[in-house]
Amino acid sequence: MGLDNDPDVPAKITGEPVLDRAFRLLGAFSAAEERLSLTSLSVRSGLPKSTALRMASRLVELGAMERTDDGLYVIGLRLYEIASLAPRSHGLRALALPYMEDLHLATGQHVLLAVRDGHEAVLIERLSAHQAGRVMYRVGGRMPLHATGVGLALLAYAPGEVQEEILRGDLTLQPENLVRTPPELRRILARVRVEGIATTMRPYPDPMVSVAAPIFGARKVMVAALSVVAPTGSVDAGSLRPAVVAVARAISRQLGQRDVETRMT
Repeated sequence: MGLDNDPDVPAKITGEPVLDRAFRLLGAFSAAEERLSLTSLSVRSGLPKSTALRMASRLVELGAMERTDDGLYVIGLRLYEIASLAPRSHGLRALALPYMEDLHLATGQHVLLAVRDGHEAVLIERLSAHQAGRVMYRVGGRMPLHATGVGLALLAYAPGEVQEEILRGDLTLQPENLVRTPPELRRILARVRVEGIATTMRPYPDPMVSVAAPIFGARKVMVAALSVVAPTGSVDAGSLRPAVVAVARAISRQLGQRDVETRMT
């Protein structure tokens, strides 16, 4: 029996494309819940348990999901294999990684690379240092544009309509639970555009400072942001700025050169 003819599936779900339902199922996972039971999959995706079972079984067959020895579901390696081919992640990461490694060795701190996806930043690479404190975001994780160093660097050069939509939204800083006002954020973004650098402080759970700079491709189009994240007091933020800016510019030059060579071939 097809899913669209399943009597246990509500009409509003049977009218939903199968691919949409599959993504709802895959979207049930999170960094905090990487292993889910069938019941949890059903509840978190909003799909009936029978539908969730059928779709999960098919996704397991395709390698998009896997079953653990204790019967729980996890994301499959096939999805990682496919996602690793995304040009905005793989190509940029491969080009930027040698420069990030130099910056990581020079500073001994966390080095992050992120791109903008809609109203959020997505972390596509992170080089970590054991002594550099805790970083809240994992590779593949999403970060708010208004409250992180890489986010502010990305937002400062984002289209005007994106900036206005963010300014009209929730500007609460987490985990501080403080609200950043629209005029304050406008001033911050203007300063980032003038100075070419974004600096943010996080008081807890671990006091951290982030120094971020934008990365541009051909025709000065912003494509990513690079940052160094360090424990507050362990290093002067001012001393990090020249290195972060220099590395971001080096990556930008390589991106611009690659784009020119691509157009010529």
